[in-house]
Amino acid sequence: MSHASSRQTDVAGRVWSAMHAFVTANDRNRELQEALGLGRGTGRVKVLLLLTNGPATLRDIAEANQIDAPYATVIVDKLVSLGLVERTAHPDDLRRKLVTITEAGQEATELARRIFFEPPAGLAALPPADLNLLDEVLTRLIAPPANTRVPGAD
Repeated sequence: MSHASSRQTDVAGRVWSAMHAFVTANDRNRELQEALGLGRGTGRVKVLLLLTNGPATLRDIAEANQIDAPYATVIVDKLVSLGLVERTAHPDDLRRKLVTITEAGQEATELARRIFFEPPAGLAALPPADLNLLDEVLTRLIAPPANTRVPGAD
């Protein structure tokens, strides 16, 4: 590895470390837990957010959140007990249940979105030029490169 590429790797490592530290320092999970009373973790919030797109079966919920069906049932049971979702018989298959968000659940997701997406004070205080530059750089990092070949897509 050349000296220039080693230096670039060092800088990339520092930038990655700084990004991680910034996100970790501004983690909103505790605020979310306190505001919504949903306990630790974000699984219940993720399920609520999923259900804002429409009703889903327990299998849909499990697959969308990459969890097993019994854990999806535990999450839904808790949300039902809090009045945030309700279970009804599936119209096409009475053996399955359909989970639907309630009005209280909609209100909880609106609060969750405000908490999640409100920028941290340090970020909001950056000068507009810095914010625009950061926006541009992060957009490039998130967007897949135009000439990237997907393995196995041949």
